[in-house]
Amino acid sequence: MAMTDTAAPAAEIDRSNMRVSDEVAISIENLNKWYGEFHVLRDIDLKVMRGERIVVCGPSGSGKSTLIRCINALEEHQQGRIEVDGTVLSSDLKNIDKIRSEVGMCFQHFNLFPHLTILENCTLAPIWVRKTPRREAEETAMHFLEKVKIPEQADKYPGQLSGGQQQRVAIARSLCMRPRIMLFDEPTSALDPEMIKEVLDTMIELAQDGMTMICVTHEMGFARQVANRVIFMDQGQIVEQNEPEAFFTDPQNDRTKLFLSQILGH
Repeated sequence: MAMTDTAAPAAEIDRSNMRVSDEVAISIENLNKWYGEFHVLRDIDLKVMRGERIVVCGPSGSGKSTLIRCINALEEHQQGRIEVDGTVLSSDLKNIDKIRSEVGMCFQHFNLFPHLTILENCTLAPIWVRKTPRREAEETAMHFLEKVKIPEQADKYPGQLSGGQQQRVAIARSLCMRPRIMLFDEPTSALDPEMIKEVLDTMIELAQDGMTMICVTHEMGFARQVANRVIFMDQGQIVEQNEPEAFFTDPQNDRTKLFLSQILGH
């Protein structure tokens, strides 16, 4: 998949509300993971503050997606410690459920249920997991469908929507669980170029609302605009991290320099 330096949306981004708290949202210490003999994550240490927006980039196979999938136990790590919102991730299912209730996840592929309407896709988890009354769940779903600018699609089925619209539904569906943290795993990489901007605009609005976000993405324009911190991974390690301006204009590590020269063409 080609990396892109997506042009900025036309609207100016207001960073005045995008403040970062001194409260830790996610703490990762000495995280290691193997797939058989393959050491996919090596000694990862990372603290994410509440309200912080982090973009994780790096070449294919560098461990980016595995890292964020470990945060809500979609992948199991073998060594190290992950704490989310004060809850330590362990094999205890109650802890896993608690963390998953606080953490929304948006994937490369939309994972919508094709036989359910958009509204039903958005209300399913709140009704069954949070035991939210149907009427309240539907009101919440419509609120977030309006937020992602597709309330008129509520009664349609996923197959009737474009890829960009389906991804926005997937984001709305995650938001219906009222998460405190959102994880994005390459949310635009399966989309046609003309659909990418509408999804990034939705994510920018979330950032402006103060959502804590970790986003694995190839969209360097988005990283420049929205991130507090850009993290570069290679061979399972965090090689370099910095605020966007310094990361793009003055990378320190040779691997980072090579990566940026390949994706930005200079």
